[in-house]
Amino acid sequence: MGYVDDAFGLLKSNLEITPTEASLASTRHHRIRDHIEKEWTLDRTFLTGSYDRHTKTKKLKDVDIFAVIDPDGPQGDLADGTGTAAVTALKKVLESGWDDVQADDYVVTIYYAGEDVASYEVAPVFSRAEGGFLMPNGSTWMATDPNIHAELVTAKNKDCAEKFVPFVKMVKGINREAGDPLSPSFLIEVMALELVDTPFTRYQDEIRWFLASAIDQITDDWPDPAGLGPAVNSQMTMAERHTLAEVMRGWLKTCETAILQEQAGKEKAAVETWRTLFGNRMPRP
Repeated sequence: MGYVDDAFGLLKSNLEITPTEASLASTRHHRIRDHIEKEWTLDRTFLTGSYDRHTKTKKLKDVDIFAVIDPDGPQGDLADGTGTAAVTALKKVLESGWDDVQADDYVVTIYYAGEDVASYEVAPVFSRAEGGFLMPNGSTWMATDPNIHAELVTAKNKDCAEKFVPFVKMVKGINREAGDPLSPSFLIEVMALELVDTPFTRYQDEIRWFLASAIDQITDDWPDPAGLGPAVNSQMTMAERHTLAEVMRGWLKTCETAILQEQAGKEKAAVETWRTLFGNRMPRP
């Protein structure tokens, strides 16, 4: 392995959640889940989202939790109301245990100021007879099934010799270093499932190829992997998609410069160029 390959190996390690971070997250999410289960009658709670799929980059911004409401319990009548009402009811429950609690159209978020694991997003959901779940979507409810996406990611990671998940973290790392212009970051996973092919080669080459393909297709609608909910980028206007394509062209140009430097034997210069995308997450070997 060369200098650049070593740098990407260190980058991979730096993007992984440490045992300390995982322990903190576990303590927090179990406390939240226990608190809800004491107040509401639930079928179960479970982790979902990129933290559960191991595609979350550090430092953790949020940990996603589904609270599956028992339809025959006291909270079962929330299914007959609006998604907003369900979120509001859950917010009230969580405010009895935490100070900084906020809600949007989909989830209730608990914030921990000054901690590495900064927030936890909890969605009140109901199981669907047809499979999957119904979760709040403003005044309405939308169908979703994060378990299907998790299965797709696991299978893709296996096909790519366990390199797909680290790759997704790397692209998310570029996005985060740039201020998260690609939002939601879940879109990165959805596009990567489609655009990354096997055999998986070096991370630096795969990032370049992914960006080149993604730029051409970022203006398309990207469906929910479960085939249930709206397009993952449905909230992004066409103007925003074109703007994002230009941002990604800048990323691609940087990738191509770094790869040319590496090919010319200027490996230390190549790493410095990659660091403009990854920041200090990519250390110098």
